[in-house]
Amino acid sequence: MPVLRSTVLIDAPPRTVAGLLRDADVAAAALRRCGHRLSAPVRLLTSGSEVRIHTRIGPGVRVPVRTRVDAVSPAGMTSTLVAGPLRELAHSVTLTATAAGTLVLDEIRWTAPLGRLGRVADVLLLRRLVLRTLAARSEILVERAAALVAGPVVVATAVLRDGELLVARRTRPPALAGRWELPGGRVEPGESEPDAVVRECREELAAQVQVTGRLGTDLPIDAGVLRVHTAELGPEAPEPRPLEHSALRWVGPDEVAEVNWVDADRAVVADLVTLLRAGTPAVESM
Repeated sequence: MPVLRSTVLIDAPPRTVAGLLRDADVAAAALRRCGHRLSAPVRLLTSGSEVRIHTRIGPGVRVPVRTRVDAVSPAGMTSTLVAGPLRELAHSVTLTATAAGTLVLDEIRWTAPLGRLGRVADVLLLRRLVLRTLAARSEILVERAAALVAGPVVVATAVLRDGELLVARRTRPPALAGRWELPGGRVEPGESEPDAVVRECREELAAQVQVTGRLGTDLPIDAGVLRVHTAELGPEAPEPRPLEHSALRWVGPDEVAEVNWVDADRAVVADLVTLLRAGTPAVESM
């Protein structure tokens, strides 16, 4: 089984790079530079998401490939082949924090069909195609990471209590009204992210919270970058009230996936379920 490895150093923290790896817009932009096409059901990929790639192997010739994301976290991302001409294909991306940024290690393994003819295709076509695609992806990551690090930050808050999560139903804009979200908002100039979490919960929920950590990867959104923090209600805090939402509710781990989430928050559903079932606060890292 051929193995191809590639590395690049990105001037951004692992959570930011991981967020870009799961952004289908980033993957599509990189593939377009090489003449390929990508389609995905959602922008922010999660475990189980499938993407379709029409791989250009020559003028007017495209080969369809379908892959599935197996895991995504601040430590990296893995995916495997679902359908396509190869017998096997596995792609893992490992992220390592360094003093100069995040080291991105790609490792791609595949098994070509057709025996000796397939091995010839590996040498003449596949290796060059994969290396070119990874180089384009690295260029896009460098560009997008710089923009994301310098751009606006929006915080969302996973408020936890007794193994349940607080969710809020939006009233605006019309396209999102009636869907549920984690409360939060934009970080103001000069304000820290934890301070923004506390302020937003006070303004939206009339609640005093204590920030306990971070959850999941950064999430690229149209407004900048969304970062999910975890929090608990302060001692003797009153029951939260929906000051800017139409309703609030507490949900347990078995209910989280069934909530009609806004798209960005749906990207952290698996992290929320894991957190609720573990019964411990998130830990700030990376």
